[in-house]
Amino acid sequence: MCGIVGYIGEREAQPVLLAGLKRLEYRGYDSSGIALILPKKNSIGIRKSPGKISALEKLVKNKPLSGVVGIAHVRWATHGAPNQVNAHPHLDCKGEIALVHNGIIENYEPLKAQLIKEGHVFRSQTDTEVIVHLIEKFYKNVPLEDAVRKALKLVIGSFAIAVIAKHEPEKLVGARSGSPLIAGIGKNENFLASDAPAILEYTKDIIFLDENEMVILGKESLKITDFDGRTIFKKPVRINWDIAQAQKNGFKHFMLKEINEQPKILENILNTRIDKEAGKVIFKEQNVSEEKLKSIKDIFIVACGTAYHAGLVGKYVLESICAVPAQIDVSSEFRYRDLLIGPDTLVIAISQSGETADTLAGVREARKRGASVISICNVLGSTLIRESDGVIYTHAGPEIGVASTKAYTAQLIALYLFALYLVRIRGVLPVQKISKYLDELLKAPKQIESILKNQDDIARLARRHSHFGSFLYLGRNINYPSALEGALKLKEISYIPAEGYAAGEMKHGPIALIDEYRAVVCIAPGSKVYEKMISNIQEIRSRKGKVIAIATAGDQEIKELTREVIYIPKIEEIFSPLLVVLPLQLMAYHIAVKRGCDVDQPRNLAKSVTVE
Repeated sequence: MCGIVGYIGEREAQPVLLAGLKRLEYRGYDSSGIALILPKKNSIGIRKSPGKISALEKLVKNKPLSGVVGIAHVRWATHGAPNQVNAHPHLDCKGEIALVHNGIIENYEPLKAQLIKEGHVFRSQTDTEVIVHLIEKFYKNVPLEDAVRKALKLVIGSFAIAVIAKHEPEKLVGARSGSPLIAGIGKNENFLASDAPAILEYTKDIIFLDENEMVILGKESLKITDFDGRTIFKKPVRINWDIAQAQKNGFKHFMLKEINEQPKILENILNTRIDKEAGKVIFKEQNVSEEKLKSIKDIFIVACGTAYHAGLVGKYVLESICAVPAQIDVSSEFRYRDLLIGPDTLVIAISQSGETADTLAGVREARKRGASVISICNVLGSTLIRESDGVIYTHAGPEIGVASTKAYTAQLIALYLFALYLVRIRGVLPVQKISKYLDELLKAPKQIESILKNQDDIARLARRHSHFGSFLYLGRNINYPSALEGALKLKEISYIPAEGYAAGEMKHGPIALIDEYRAVVCIAPGSKVYEKMISNIQEIRSRKGKVIAIATAGDQEIKELTREVIYIPKIEEIFSPLLVVLPLQLMAYHIAVKRGCDVDQPRNLAKSVTVE
């Protein structure tokens, strides 16, 4: 939620900040703004605008700012409407300090009341503005960073902030607690950002701030401290992402680009993780010992949104081939449960960003109870990675489209590989069976490619059904999660009401909704529950529901039930969610495009949910 960019150096800051904001727009797009120290005027210049960053670009084109130190922000609104007044940056009473913030200040109301009593004047309805006034209160004959530390010790909540002050024009201060913030190291210039894509054009050397850490940047200096002022020494991490991965490269939308990237990404993951000669899975960063994994008695999976659906597939897989009880919770529920877990429990936390607030809170609760934690994550150095015992990187590259696509399939692959890694350690399956599974998994990228070659047919089918007022997605067993994911994708980007259901539950309620105005997507590849799905399709047809089926190539029976069929290659049932999801993603994308929706930046959403 929200994106922060900061710059200090020798080049003009305005274009650097705007370029960084555009690469963070997936984090929020309700309003945006920039603030620069203007050396010629000995002041802070500020420009803010409601709406997307394009509105801010028009504003600064007409009223440019010139300076080499500045901060910028793109907002996902929490406190206060998304308008110009509530847009960041926020200023102190005298306009001498500017601040941007990502997170939520839980005790802002009593802080604000006290500051008003002391004579501070507030201009916005945001929780953020209390921080800049607190800094103003303490900014008397002390360095800016000392005033920031004193202010933050009074704040309860989550935050990442960047601060500049006109009296210290060669300094940029950042701090974090509960929300992500990184520092980028350049030559005669340094950066702050919420996420690496914002600054990859300028540097790949990144320092990830940990909880309750502050960074003080000059154009040639960088100092990290805790909130008590004690110096912390950290080495930068080299990020191998290419800036081209965060660009559209000729595709109309990031989402379409990321859908089409999936075969290559999965192929790279499999080639990296599978030792073909030995017929086994390799995890270099997975630091939970084999002895520990042998002794676990149960597994809990925690995740949110799309990652939750990947985890639900993982639950089926782990129970099916590893013979270990597995449970899954959405992270926001897991963290508040009376958890019956302990040292014999393995927790698998899944998060694309590694900064999802609810998932992090769940991990912390699990670790308090002695559970081991393995995280599945896409972002090197993220908070989740640092707070886990072991990690499985998905290596999907930056995902800019707000609706997750390639991150989902990368998470699925990670879960499949971990299950095959675990099953070897626990000796549950013979080596030959494990090798057969690995061979089948290695075929998946080419099979996904074959689906993408037929995406024009899927696009036409999607456009034919874009007028339907609602959709129902049905799946069984390991493709029940696929039904949930298909429905989520459609409602995220097209705003069409859509529900995912276990097909066997249809007659316990949803069947009442079926008529000629509702489309029903039936996920029916070859499986042990195929005949059950066929019965469900018959029930829908008898009630005049419009059936769209996803079936295995060569299935003739399905043709007799509906003309609207998307075929996927034949694959081992357990791996079918990898293929099923491609038609679901493409259908959602093309329906949304037909309806004129902004598929990369759907309304009210943001990519990285760093608040509860």
